[in-house]
Amino acid sequence: MQWEKLLSLKRQGDTNKRLRIEQDETRLGFEVDYDRVIFSSAFRSLQDKTQVIPLSQTSFVHTRLTHSLEVSVVGRSLGRQVGKALLEKYPQLQKTHGYQFNDFGAIVAAAALAHDIGNPPFGHSGEKAIGDYFLNGKGKRFKEKLTPKQYQDLVDFEGNANGFKILTETKNGVEGGLRLSYATLGAFTKYPKESLPKKPTNHIADKKYGVFQSETAFFDEVAEELGLLERGADENLSYCRHPLAYLVEAADDICYTIIDFEDGINLGLIEEEFALEYLINLVKNTINTEKYHNLKQSPDRLAYLRSLAINTLITEAVEVFLKHEEEILKGEFSQSLLEKSRYQAQINDILRISIEKIYQSKEVVEKEIAGYKVLETLIDTFTTSVENVLRGEERHYDRLILKNFTETISDKESLYRAILAACHYVSRLTDGKSLQLFERVRGDFK
Repeated sequence: MQWEKLLSLKRQGDTNKRLRIEQDETRLGFEVDYDRVIFSSAFRSLQDKTQVIPLSQTSFVHTRLTHSLEVSVVGRSLGRQVGKALLEKYPQLQKTHGYQFNDFGAIVAAAALAHDIGNPPFGHSGEKAIGDYFLNGKGKRFKEKLTPKQYQDLVDFEGNANGFKILTETKNGVEGGLRLSYATLGAFTKYPKESLPKKPTNHIADKKYGVFQSETAFFDEVAEELGLLERGADENLSYCRHPLAYLVEAADDICYTIIDFEDGINLGLIEEEFALEYLINLVKNTINTEKYHNLKQSPDRLAYLRSLAINTLITEAVEVFLKHEEEILKGEFSQSLLEKSRYQAQINDILRISIEKIYQSKEVVEKEIAGYKVLETLIDTFTTSVENVLRGEERHYDRLILKNFTETISDKESLYRAILAACHYVSRLTDGKSLQLFERVRGDFK
């Protein structure tokens, strides 16, 4: 892969080539990507999708929106530092094409800002609830009516693929969705493959999938423009990652490792003194002991350690990326950046405590169970109404259910696209809106 192609400013529908050297320096194309994401309704809805505790009524915890903003800030730092080093290594990028180190930061920041935009309500349990409806629930009735890959998209509903759909789909007369640059779309796609075959290798790019069947043709276009290397069998969509996707992933890994841990402490799920020791183990080479002990309030000590930990992991991720940059360009780097970190043991200790004390806490589990029932009911309601429309058996109730539906479903629509549209609609609901709609469907008018 070549950086000149990987940094493409092309947008969906472009007929003329966009050259970096001709860009308006006051409003760069990659910065426009960031603006388009942050002003989108899909991004704003993340303010009511909780990061750790679904439907939390406790003191402040991170929502998907605040988490995404923080990931974008970390991603910008990662991109800028990597960009500075790459321009020194490949001076023609700047001299001939006009790229600046800030371009790398802008691409990673925009992709990182959007990284959770496709997540359904109630976090990863929401993905599982949608998938389980089709795998074990009433949705099994569709299996014989769909291709294996179409059905796999449903039983293994994936927020990453849903995010790519949100960013790129033509909808309500708006061509190409947000029309982000192909460089940003490439950096956004951590898993540049379709749903089958599932985990064909241990390569990090095969961990999940990132493209629904409805978007495969367009992703092929993006991949060709960026010069992404093909992987796997010819008949299956599978590409090597865009190199900057590793930085987006690292930014996310850094934030949820450190900040989810911090939320757990603030919520009282993790004993403070116990937790601080784990953070100190991570930053022991950079901590100013005198400054730390002069901080009298525990929130101040926690904030100091969090800041140091994030900075430590940013520096580490940049070093790992630059060390393995040529492997990454060849598609031969098969792990996440932090998996190659010298701090992996400390990171794993923090994650282990977070899983035990936060993600498996009683409050989280109980709310996820409730979320499971909410989404199962909504998916069943919408897919049934959509199915009735396709059969020409539309009832008045179906018209009421689909009245605020954002897709136009007709009897000419393919079953796959219609069902996926229903899942897509439910996935874009916030935690609060999905609960409200659930109560209405049940006839609860409290």
